[in-house]
Amino acid sequence: MLGRRVYLCAFESAAGRAWLALDEEAQPLTELRLVREAASLAALCEVAEESAGGGHLPELRARLAELRETEGPVGIEEAEAEAAALAETLQPEPRVASGAYLDAIGSASRRLEQALGEGGPSPFAAAMQAALGSVEAVADDVERNHKLPLT
Repeated sequence: MLGRRVYLCAFESAAGRAWLALDEEAQPLTELRLVREAASLAALCEVAEESAGGGHLPELRARLAELRETEGPVGIEEAEAEAAALAETLQPEPRVASGAYLDAIGSASRRLEQALGEGGPSPFAAAMQAALGSVEAVADDVERNHKLPLT
């Protein structure tokens, strides 16, 4: 999938959800491996966005600002800067899911964790690991409910 753009389209109806993957020329894709990779990457990026900053980035930023005003702890400016950098990394919808985007979210999340004093294992990485089953479920759903047969 490296270097190829895949548009993953969801169709909602009373019968449920169906999927169609399109290539850069808006032609339907039927290559199973490519469609699964695109679905997995899209799901991973969504999980990363939802997990960034502990899943509550706006609230975290507000709390950091409050702490700066009321207590002024050492390092609060760095934590605020890293939280702002993470917020800037997150792209508005619709967005392109890519390995580079996923890496950028992961790097920004880790810098924020470290600025907050999290020196041990990354909570963000743990959340991503915990979501792998859900990511596979999305890929399975896309495969099972793709509008065209996948080979």
